[in-house]
Amino acid sequence: MPKQHLFPRFSRSNIMAVSSTAEENGTVNHSATTTACPLADGIYVPTVAFFTPDSNIDVEATRAHAARLAQAGVAGLVTHGSNGEAVHLDHEERRLITQTTRSALDQAGKYGLPLIAGCGAQSTRETVELCREAAGSGASHALVLPPAYYHNLLTTELIQQHFRKVADQSPIPILIYNFPTACAGLDLNSDTILALAQHPNIVGVKLTCGNTGKLARVVAGTKDTAFKTFAGSVDFTIQSLSVGGHGVIGGTANIAPLACVQLMQLWREGKQKEAVGLQAIVSRGDWAAIKGGFIAVKAALERYYGYGGQPRKPCSPLEGTALDAQLQGFLELVDLEKRFEGDCKS
Repeated sequence: MPKQHLFPRFSRSNIMAVSSTAEENGTVNHSATTTACPLADGIYVPTVAFFTPDSNIDVEATRAHAARLAQAGVAGLVTHGSNGEAVHLDHEERRLITQTTRSALDQAGKYGLPLIAGCGAQSTRETVELCREAAGSGASHALVLPPAYYHNLLTTELIQQHFRKVADQSPIPILIYNFPTACAGLDLNSDTILALAQHPNIVGVKLTCGNTGKLARVVAGTKDTAFKTFAGSVDFTIQSLSVGGHGVIGGTANIAPLACVQLMQLWREGKQKEAVGLQAIVSRGDWAAIKGGFIAVKAALERYYGYGGQPRKPCSPLEGTALDAQLQGFLELVDLEKRFEGDCKS
């Protein structure tokens, strides 16, 4: 447990400052479909997918989780990312999750909060179809992985053509999702990303590759534009911000959104000592999430917050002492998150 004096109290004004920035930069729309809006800097949460015991979509858990995250002051949510078991979902389930999440945000008064939907597929045709379905379900942006199954047959130019054709036809702006582990090792370099950033409907990138040099080059190459460069894990939040990165799209924020928001806030306020101390705790918690993947994140939500549920088969959580050991890796961060929750209530 961190020393009580290490970090300032998390005040509701911190939440309101982050939330109001997102609202000001967004287009408020009270309909089920959110008009595309500029992405604010901040913490974006790639939400996990929730299932009932019979493996159907758990609508109530989806709704409650989205509301909890929104109230924590995050800049936006992401459905159907790697944490959201996108590869386990059919098109109708994707639509249901995005619709439910958008509805929950609207009911929480977060009409202008961006909702990014993962829309990666192996063909250009299906990727465009997913983007259109996401837009119709209330997403404001699409997050697109490169097609990787046949990547050994694809040149860099063909991959760029894929993204440009998707961007040409998508009714919502898209972000590039660079995640080599999920793409058979395909790793987009900074030259490719910067070339794609010139397209008016390609508005950002998520770099889960963890390459901070690449991140710095993309930030520098898109300076004075609306293009956003996001780190893909919260364990390098400060490293990203220090070179001009715009925030993080990180799965551990499912568990500790307040701590992740506070980390970015401290750095932006010039409180480097406090930020570095908090980064260490967040990074240790993130390592537990990285090792255990979305299954560990869901297990931590179940253990510490009473909801999370099972992943879809063939994935399965650990059990017994192995599960206890895995979840111990989150405990320091969860304890701090609970403290921040108490600060917000007092």
